Amino acid sequence: MKKFEEIRTRTLLVLNQLSDDEVNWRPNESSNSISNLVVHIRGNVDERISNGILHNNKIRNRQMEFESIKKSKQELIEITNETYVEVIETIENMSKAAWHETQLVRNKERTNLDMLLQCAAHFSEHLGQIMYIGKLIKNEDYITTSIPKKVI
Repeated sequence: MKKFEEIRTRTLLVLNQLSDDEVNWRPNESSNSISNLVVHIRGNVDERISNGILHNNKIRNRQMEFESIKKSKQELIEITNETYVEVIETIENMSKAAWHETQLVRNKERTNLDMLLQCAAHFSEHLGQIMYIGKLIKNEDYITTSIPKKVI
């Protein structure tokens, strides 16, 4: 749970430094904006956690996650908070048996534990991209996220 909270906090620290235009900036057409990355993480949680662990019936449009989208900074803050609250609450409420239940991911059975470990790694990779985009945009005005700060 602490890893997911760390990713949430650091994502919010980057978002709080940027404007609406900056969170939608793409270095080029084949690259993602911070908006794309936040929406993509949400889609991954919908598929792997909401559907895979909680057995909900959310529809994911993965292709749309990578198209040119426009979100406000505030929308991204809300999506980030909702996403990680869902992940953390799911983990807190999982039974011992639920950790060992499986879900089908790309035609391969994976335990929920394995899936959550994969999510932590996947989201960390995208956090690195979010931080890098923030650094590109803010240059020397970028405030590092590696020193824990309180996020509102």
